[in-house]
Amino acid sequence: MPTSPVKFFAGTNTRYLAEKIVKAYGTELGKSTLIKFSDGEFQPCFEETVRGTTVFIIQSTYPPADNLLELMFMIDAARRASAYKVVAVIPYFGFARQDRKDKPRVPIAAKAIADMLGAVGVDRVMTMDLHADQIQGFFNFPVDHVYASALFAKYIMELKLDNLVVAAPDMGGSKRANAYSRFLKTEMAICYKTRRKENVVEKITIIGDIKDKNVVILDDMIDTAGTITLAADQMMRYGAKSIRVIATHPVLSGPAYDRIENSAIEEVVVTDSIPLKYGSRKIKVISCAELFADVIHKVYTFQSISSSFIF
Repeated sequence: MPTSPVKFFAGTNTRYLAEKIVKAYGTELGKSTLIKFSDGEFQPCFEETVRGTTVFIIQSTYPPADNLLELMFMIDAARRASAYKVVAVIPYFGFARQDRKDKPRVPIAAKAIADMLGAVGVDRVMTMDLHADQIQGFFNFPVDHVYASALFAKYIMELKLDNLVVAAPDMGGSKRANAYSRFLKTEMAICYKTRRKENVVEKITIIGDIKDKNVVILDDMIDTAGTITLAADQMMRYGAKSIRVIATHPVLSGPAYDRIENSAIEEVVVTDSIPLKYGSRKIKVISCAELFADVIHKVYTFQSISSSFIF
C-alpha cells in the first residue's frame, strides 16, 4: 500500500479537466497560483505543503509552449519542495508528431521533451493515445499509456449501427482501426493519402468496401480536419450510408471547425483532453476524467492498469 499521501494540482489551461478527474477520484485539487510578470514571464507556486506527498500534476501540453513550460516549472517546484514522488498526468502529449527525423536537419521534439521532463525530476508520466506508441521508449522512467478505446468502443456499440465499417484515415492508423474492427467484429477500410505539403492533403484513395455502409473513421487527433473531411466526402461519393469520426484529441486548428461543419460528416466524437475553442452541433465530447481517475488510483495503490483497457 502507498506510504505517502496524495495531492493533485492542475496547470492553468487543463484545470477544467483536472477538476473532473479529482471529483471522480473522490478528492479536491490542491491550491496553486500562477504569478505573471509584465514581460510574459510566469511563476507557478504551490500554496500548500507537498513535503513527503505523491504529487500528480495534470496538464496537457498543446500549443502554445507555455503549457509545457508551466508543467515543467510545477514539476521542478514540487521536487524542490520535497515531494516524495512527482507524476505528470499529460492527457494530450504535444509535439508527438515529431517522433522521428523525417527529413534532414529537424529535431525529434518528442524525445527532447521526454528528456526535459526527466531533467526537471518527474518520476512517472501518464498520457493518453500517443501519436506513436514507440514514444514511450523515449522516456527513462515509467510511462502509463492510457487508451481512449475503452470510451469509444462502448459509444460505438451504443449507436447500434448496422453494416458498420471502421476506417483508418491513413496507413499509419491501420493498426488502431484493425484493433477496433476485431473487437467490434466489423469490416475495415483504409484511406491512402498523398500530400503536397504538411497539413495539405492532395488526394485520398479508399481501400475497402464502404458502399451502403455506416463508416466510423478512427484517429488519434484532428488538427486542421483536412484529411477526415476529404475522406468523408470521398466515401460519400463511393456510396457510404453515413460517416462518423472518432478522434481522441481535438486539436482543431485553422479552418478545422468550418471544414467539419461543411463536410459530409454526421458526427465527430472526441475527448476533453484539449478544450474546444468553439461549440459545434457536429462535435460530441466524451470525458476521459473517470478513465484517468481509475488509472491514477490503480497506479497509486500499485495495482495493474491493464484491466482498465478493453484492447
